[in-house]
Amino acid sequence: MSVPLPFPANAFANVPEDVVRRVEAARQRRVREQVVAHRLSAIILFDPVNIRYACGARNMQVYSARNPARYLYVPAEGPVVLFEYRSCEHLAAHLATVDEIRPAQTIMPLFSGSKHEYFLKAFVAEIEDLLARNPAFGRRIGIEATTTGAVLALARAGFKVTDAQIPIEKARSIKVPGEVEMIRASLRLTETAVATMEAALRPGITEAELWSHLHRTLIAGGGDYIETRLLASGPHTNPWFQETSERVIEAGDLVAFDTDAVGCYGYYSDFSRTFIAGDGRPSGTQRTLYALAQEQVEHNIALLKPGIGFREFAEAAWPIPEPYRKHRYLGVVHGCGMTGEYPILAHALDWGSIGHDDDAVFLPGMTVCVESFIGHEDGGEGVKLEEQVFITGKGVERLSAYGYDERLSA
Repeated sequence: MSVPLPFPANAFANVPEDVVRRVEAARQRRVREQVVAHRLSAIILFDPVNIRYACGARNMQVYSARNPARYLYVPAEGPVVLFEYRSCEHLAAHLATVDEIRPAQTIMPLFSGSKHEYFLKAFVAEIEDLLARNPAFGRRIGIEATTTGAVLALARAGFKVTDAQIPIEKARSIKVPGEVEMIRASLRLTETAVATMEAALRPGITEAELWSHLHRTLIAGGGDYIETRLLASGPHTNPWFQETSERVIEAGDLVAFDTDAVGCYGYYSDFSRTFIAGDGRPSGTQRTLYALAQEQVEHNIALLKPGIGFREFAEAAWPIPEPYRKHRYLGVVHGCGMTGEYPILAHALDWGSIGHDDDAVFLPGMTVCVESFIGHEDGGEGVKLEEQVFITGKGVERLSAYGYDERLSA
């Protein structure tokens, strides 16, 4: 017997088709602009998220993330060619952002076996042929997420190969008109999935069973998948990043999670909340942890504005009290679009070892997530909070709308 869902079909993936197509075309223009800015004749994209960003084609996203079985050729000028997984060429036939679809060369040893070198040569020959049409910057090309053999084969053929992830991250960091509308749709679906999960929270349920409610509603509502396995309870919450387990949730436990959900249209819905299991009152320690996490998030959101430097922001960010520094979250803020994106900013005390560009600034059109994890260095429970916001020309618009827990924030 199927369980009814709390929404009608297509309740979230309802952005008008013409808007979606305009966004796909605008994203591709962003990519080409960065290809030219980095003086590349073309980039070859294997990462399925980058492929979807650059042309709108979706196919076996999780499978393709670990198997370089399909790729997209985006030149500085000229036709865009999608090399699709064999027998899947029909999936992208409707896209105006793809000029030609060919079957991908089987460059993975998994497929090519003893003929590996033969198919690598065929791969290089096709790239040679395409580049000859529009060699805007000679033999300078970018590539990412492929096999080592493919990179070496291109280099042996005389290509000057660089990392395509650099221009693609810059392209993705600024949202085009209409893109935030699609992000909002993804967030509304994920928030509904979180509400379904919160309604299922009760003492006696396991972390994994509770987490499954998030999955079911996300997929049923038109979402794609969840990137991480981050729902934890009680002492399992601290330190953070302990993966969802079969632990049985007890009355009074804190339950913390990070959505990390790829929802409608392939857009990332990334916010975090912490609940309390059962009907009891939270302890003083639990409320203190929650208050600190909430203060950190709100303080740092208030700092965000167009033009503030990355390092300036990190140095002005909320100072983490000493007992909670050891278990601090790895960064203070990160970009967000179809996944976690550029930039990811370290805390000021970590800047020298993992810091970002000293001269870069936040720009209008960036969507970022503001993070907090508060857990004492001596153990006990922890609180995870995170908000997704959009930087406009005037300030910040909060995109995530799921409220804070009333009992914990009271």
